Amino acid sequence: MPEPIVSDRLELPLLSEHQLARLAAGSADEVAGELNAMLPPEWADEVRRIAGFRLRQLRELPRDAPWLLRPMLLREGRIAVGHINFHGPPDAEGIPEIGYTVLPGYRRRGYASEAVRALFNWAASEHGVRRFRASVSPDNQASLGLIAKLGFTQVGDQWDEEDGLELVFEAAWPPQGSPSPRSG
Repeated sequence: MPEPIVSDRLELPLLSEHQLARLAAGSADEVAGELNAMLPPEWADEVRRIAGFRLRQLRELPRDAPWLLRPMLLREGRIAVGHINFHGPPDAEGIPEIGYTVLPGYRRRGYASEAVRALFNWAASEHGVRRFRASVSPDNQASLGLIAKLGFTQVGDQWDEEDGLELVFEAAWPPQGSPSPRSG
């Protein structure tokens, strides 16, 4: 397994195919042991559907693996407070799309912005990615605020079969005036 992406408060380990399969089947206990972490029931419930989707994606396109599902683990206490991933590697334009969720009890503490920054820095330093995309429901005020803070601008909208109307945003990385991203 590759080294996890680490930020000040979070660790973002990449889930293996075997771990995705167990999470999709509703069995998070072994995965928790392997990660030496607590995966709360609400986290496991939230991740079950997406783990199944990412597992199918990984089996069809193994090269997508490093871009897929990662728990957001607090470095202190080793508890999962959310999850983050790209929808896959960069598209033909060189732009990957980010997706994330923070559990309700852990919101408004900066975990999403810290995790997104860490993942963007990883993609920039390891893969040379310089532009990112996010699709957000017009009703999701927290995510709209986060992407505005990260320098995203709206470039369009789209209809998602599962989520309905989404506003599409893109941002250059690192943000203008910021130092170049570092690994780690």
